[in-house]
Amino acid sequence: MEDVTVAAVCMHSEPGQVDENLGATGRFVAEAAGKGADIICFPELSLTGYSLARDEGDRCSLSLPVAESLLTRLARDSGAAVIAGFAEEAGGGKPFITQVAVGPEGFIGVHRKSHLGPPERDVYRAGDAIDTFSFGGTVSGIQLCYETHFPEISTTMAVGGAEVLFFPHASPRGSGEEKLENWLRHLPARAFDNGVFVVACNQVGKTAAGFSFPGVAVVIGPDGRIEASYAGEDEEILVVRLQSRKLLNVRKNRMKYFLPNRRPSLYKPA
Repeated sequence: MEDVTVAAVCMHSEPGQVDENLGATGRFVAEAAGKGADIICFPELSLTGYSLARDEGDRCSLSLPVAESLLTRLARDSGAAVIAGFAEEAGGGKPFITQVAVGPEGFIGVHRKSHLGPPERDVYRAGDAIDTFSFGGTVSGIQLCYETHFPEISTTMAVGGAEVLFFPHASPRGSGEEKLENWLRHLPARAFDNGVFVVACNQVGKTAAGFSFPGVAVVIGPDGRIEASYAGEDEEILVVRLQSRKLLNVRKNRMKYFLPNRRPSLYKPA
């Protein structure tokens, strides 16, 4: 891994208002890139908004090529990689909850939410892959909101080479401080147990779909300690420089880097 500057964006996304959400995304990309960000992460479903509407006519979705094209323009103009979310069309069936990463040259990687929250299962389709992707010398993985509660996903990505895990959320209810406190019950463990950086952000504000999202973002080091955080009710960009030496300090310490000592053969159900 090389040193890399990441931006975690707390953004308001109105369901179905793709043009407005894309415009806001562009403004945040320009601002974050102006602050030196190499990778800019937006919340879950940031382009299409978060909706649990079961009627397809009441729910907005995009194809992967369209979303990729829209975001590549922003990445090309800024010189940064952009990680943004949308409801992805799935051939007439239920859409995926998808997060795509693009850079100035185009597509980098995609993650389709594999573990859906209980209210989402009647509306969305689950993805079936847990992959990593590389940009600018950094290997990353993406998990969406509810997925962060499953330790196996983080470990699978870390074993696959991930050095940074991005955790975009669309998690409603509570204040920013309450949501951050809740996140800090499990997100530091994902970083500490796997020797990776964690970068998380949430949607923010009340939407016409009836959800109220607290603004919260956090960056956690591979030692499980908080590097920076934000909690509030406003849109915000959290910009943090991830230092490769911190990753190396953990991974070169035989008592602090646990993955090499795993025994997967013992973890199978009896």
